[in-house]
Amino acid sequence: MKRNDPISHLMTRNVITVHHGDPVSKVRALVQEHGVHHIPVVSGDQIIGIITWSDILRFSFGDVFKTDERTVDATLDHTLTLEQVMKKDPVTLPETGTVREAAEILAKSEFHSLPIVNGGKLVGMVTSTDLIRYLLDQF
Repeated sequence: MKRNDPISHLMTRNVITVHHGDPVSKVRALVQEHGVHHIPVVSGDQIIGIITWSDILRFSFGDVFKTDERTVDATLDHTLTLEQVMKKDPVTLPETGTVREAAEILAKSEFHSLPIVNGGKLVGMVTSTDLIRYLLDQF
């Protein structure tokens, strides 16, 4: 097994992001459009937080009550900001990190995505699913 493979071999480079001033409904739209579940929140090119689909579901009861999505989005956008919903100062891994380091962080944490940075600038993302696929490729 290649324990010291650089994380850059595994990470997703074209990361879907939201700006910290965007409405919460934008996250819902991006999840639906791209099928991602973890979206970094940026200010310029610096990562300042991360928001997950689970975070949105915690605040959104539209699916439970069969409410129109536009109504849910309007309610979320008028009630909450991204900065209130996101996890601030997420754990990150430098681009020079290894697959093993990423696996150690994710195995010990309660989250399933790890932003990859170069000098604080977001350059990629690795998820638990990425690591499982990597492991499968080893066998």
